[in-house]
Amino acid sequence: MSGIDVNHVRRVHSAVRDETRCNGGTNVKSEITESWIRCFRQYHLDPEHSHEIVVIPRPELQERQEKISDVLEVASIEMANLYQQLSGSGYAIMLTDREGVVLNYFGDPSFTHAASKSGLMQGALWSEAAQGTNGMGTCLYEKRPLIIHKDEHYLSKNTGITCAAAPIYNHRGDIVAALDASGESRLAQQHTLVLVNMSVHMIENRVFQRQFHNDYIVHFHGRPEFVGTLNEGLIAFSPDGMVLGATRTALFQLDIAAPADIEGLQIGQLFNASLPVLVANSLSKGLRPIPIFDVRRGGRFYAVAYPPEPATRAVRQVSASRGRHKPDIRMPEADRTPLDGLHFGDAAMEANIRSAKRVLERDVAVLLYGETGSGKEWFAKAMHQSGGRSGKPFVAINCASIPESLIESELFGYKSGAFTGASREGQRGKLFQANGGTLFLDEIGDMPILLQARLLRVLEEREVLPLGSETPVKVDIFVISATHCDLMQKIEAKEFREDLYYRLHGLTITLPPLRERGDKRALIMHVLEREGDGDFGMDEQLLDALMHYDWPGNLRELRNTLRTMIALSGSSTLTISDLPRDFPGRNIGLAGEHGGASGEPGSLNPLENAERDALLQELAHHHWNISNLAKGLKMSRNTLYRKLQRLNIKDSDKTARH
Repeated sequence: MSGIDVNHVRRVHSAVRDETRCNGGTNVKSEITESWIRCFRQYHLDPEHSHEIVVIPRPELQERQEKISDVLEVASIEMANLYQQLSGSGYAIMLTDREGVVLNYFGDPSFTHAASKSGLMQGALWSEAAQGTNGMGTCLYEKRPLIIHKDEHYLSKNTGITCAAAPIYNHRGDIVAALDASGESRLAQQHTLVLVNMSVHMIENRVFQRQFHNDYIVHFHGRPEFVGTLNEGLIAFSPDGMVLGATRTALFQLDIAAPADIEGLQIGQLFNASLPVLVANSLSKGLRPIPIFDVRRGGRFYAVAYPPEPATRAVRQVSASRGRHKPDIRMPEADRTPLDGLHFGDAAMEANIRSAKRVLERDVAVLLYGETGSGKEWFAKAMHQSGGRSGKPFVAINCASIPESLIESELFGYKSGAFTGASREGQRGKLFQANGGTLFLDEIGDMPILLQARLLRVLEEREVLPLGSETPVKVDIFVISATHCDLMQKIEAKEFREDLYYRLHGLTITLPPLRERGDKRALIMHVLEREGDGDFGMDEQLLDALMHYDWPGNLRELRNTLRTMIALSGSSTLTISDLPRDFPGRNIGLAGEHGGASGEPGSLNPLENAERDALLQELAHHHWNISNLAKGLKMSRNTLYRKLQRLNIKDSDKTARH
């Protein structure tokens, strides 16, 4: 242990011992001392020891991300903005859930060494109980914005960083996440905390507007120029003028202590205006702020009242006219992009697409995770075609398929005579070919380690130096990379550069495998339409077999299977008999065709019956809460739903068990 670490440990023990003063007579901030005492007495942490970083498994990380997907989607945009404001200052921007697990990360390459040393990475647990006094964990405990500067951290290993963090609240007053900016700054940067807090208010406002987009929302402030900014207050109303929710800023301006004190009130109990009149006046004034008065204290505000979104009102009218049938909701053709054509109702893909759209015109690298064949290149092409670079080149390179001896010349190009066998005219590399457009680096985890440093330099300097040349060439590229492997494991194995990882790791998007997609039925029919030019259909028996197959090769396997069936079929309607004989899922359909196991309890074999009974007991134990049971069984909800379907477990079993 270094002398600095020894002094820090002594300082912590001294402050904890007398609770007011530290070694040498220098005061310790009271809130820091209180946190140190919690770390020592409640969490039993030793400031001297480097406690192992807890990193949760990827399935659990994805489940946590899904729980607050609305916050995560909005926050990713504000994190990108904050990252750009602090770019070059050596900061990492992180978002945690309310338990301190890092869900998203934007990292400055100059900070990667300290970040890896301290465990600042996606999936890491940074609660106060796990990591001692720190920005993310302590702000969640204290429920307020704060800075933890260097040796104010409890653990010695964290004293090299400064953290500025603030909690994110929902409209009910509950903490749902925390936003943090951490770096190696020598000074406790108060302006960094201000920027973090501003981003938090922006996130809360945007999430609020999304949650209540079906309702009336009043934007107000004491000064008209602040209406429409992050300082405005927002209140959501039902059509009859009842308060549904309000932001923290709204409560502060109205001097209302808690969300429960405003929910359920009528607009007339707050302002001297009815909701219809306020909406009508706002629309007639071109949505410019109009004066209203606080009926309780007489203060004057300026407000704009927004009605529900027109598209949403139309959908609700259609829905009401159709009774229980789900309406066919389609985006207007003018607003649709190639990205919108990649999902047909799957929630995870819809969230991915919303996030991708937000960064299309920003300098934010995108990293796609997904199993082999899950459509990573399709997604990358759709991003390219949906943005302002659509008319420019889209250049894809598979880092795993090019021989290591050729990948350098493929990427960077070369001058005439650069090496033996080189073309007399030289060659433009893929990076230069992508100039002005998009470069897609597939299987980035398999790029040779020696080339990763050169790629990092290109991404940082935005210039390419061809082999054999002494003059770099400026390039303007949007970088999308993809992998099916865990890059953090490759970093630990010294197979992937950590600084390159954090440069590529801007927005991370995980594509769900085909077997877990909620829109699998519509997706199968869409691929059939594309492969068969709209001339082919399929019967229900075949569709049922394809729906129950796990598709280990994902979309690639589905596409090739349908392509083969179309080529060999003698009819425009595909049936179960058209499946290739070696197709693993063929027996699923044939079993149903010939009276095999149907999933009814009487048709199951003894092992399946035992599994069915055990699962029914677990369902009863969890009160038929599918999410809790899936978590307990360590499987996704989609996998559990498929198991319920296979074993023919229905709501009638739920009634019988209660």
